[in-house]
Amino acid sequence: MTIIWWAALIGLAVAIILILSRLNPVYALLMGTIVGALVGGASLAQTVDIIVTGAQSVMGTVIRVLAAGVLAGVMMESGAADAIARAIVEKMGDRFAILALTLATMIITGVGVFIPVAVLIVAPIALEVGQRMHISKLALLVALSGGGKAGNLISPNPNTIAAAKGFNLELSQVMVADFIPALFGLAMAVLLATLLRHKGTQVTETDITQQQTTAKDIPSLKTAIVTPLLAIILLLINPMGNILHLKALQSFQVDAMYILPIAGIVGTLAMGKASHLLDYMKAGMNRMTDVVLILIGAGSIAGLIGASNLPSQVVSLVKASGISGTFLAPISGILMSAATASTSTGVILATGSFSKPILAFGIPALGAAVMVHAGAMVIDQLPHGNYFHVTANAMQMSFKERMQAVIWEACVGLTMTIVAVVMYGIL
Repeated sequence: MTIIWWAALIGLAVAIILILSRLNPVYALLMGTIVGALVGGASLAQTVDIIVTGAQSVMGTVIRVLAAGVLAGVMMESGAADAIARAIVEKMGDRFAILALTLATMIITGVGVFIPVAVLIVAPIALEVGQRMHISKLALLVALSGGGKAGNLISPNPNTIAAAKGFNLELSQVMVADFIPALFGLAMAVLLATLLRHKGTQVTETDITQQQTTAKDIPSLKTAIVTPLLAIILLLINPMGNILHLKALQSFQVDAMYILPIAGIVGTLAMGKASHLLDYMKAGMNRMTDVVLILIGAGSIAGLIGASNLPSQVVSLVKASGISGTFLAPISGILMSAATASTSTGVILATGSFSKPILAFGIPALGAAVMVHAGAMVIDQLPHGNYFHVTANAMQMSFKERMQAVIWEACVGLTMTIVAVVMYGIL
């Protein structure tokens, strides 16, 4: 049966309202699917079929996310991410402190560390630099969060995997296409943080927290970069082959499901921490559990919308309004990530709900993926999500102080979105 379009919208609205009410996102998404299906005339048995079908549609993404947990666990738990961050800041010196902090967070996130964790890793370093250089906490957070957003756009994190699979693309294709918008995001973050360096509360001695890992726990830079470097090289072999028209490289078609855990394992051996590998894998799996559950919940909503005539109605409405269908891609990413205060959940909902209408306008799949993905970076830092509170605690900021950064973080995300739209929607 076909669910009427307004019933699908009711289901989506119920899910968003429940998420805003702080109900667990997985339950909120499942409840929205059930309400939408029943309101649309589906029986109890048909509703179950819709949920199961939708959940099955995201299993490919789920598998890749779980595989990415190995790399994430190695980078976060081994001290490799910390080693890379400190090396960048130390090498660039105080003169380029803001650029160093922004770049460090971008790189740490870009190699597969979750953005909240990346901010937690760099925050103690940032506070030390901020006190020494008299840089405000507002400017420091804008630098870290902006750099994290830029890195998140090009990372093998769940949001990028969801953007790729939502449009049936390879992860490496989306990562490469996101690179230029990410560079603009990096530049905007540095610019804003520089302008804000004397705005807001200054760092005090009590704000500086002791780094949890000691020097002996942190691997050398040479061994720390093995994991991300190997992952990036393997992921980029096929895209580079396509660019250079080299058949030998084009024939290398190894899925990220293999590449990411292999890079994590090899990196662990290079750091001489083979005995900790199982602990790193366990930690990575634990961090991916919530993401996987949200994927299943978002898949159920996608199943509801796929069983409805909403996609065709959206196409008709946009055509009738005279608005370019190109803008549906970034707007869907912006709205869904704002509703859920989560980049990955926003991308999942946007691709699951609007991928068919977006492609119906003739927008290439790669361009659509980049625009949805960039749009999801604009206002995903709202207070009903965990990123807002994690970063506030990391920077020793009050709620009011943390809210002051939201608009500047949005400027970074909006910059990347505008560049993505110009590159892949207009040009």
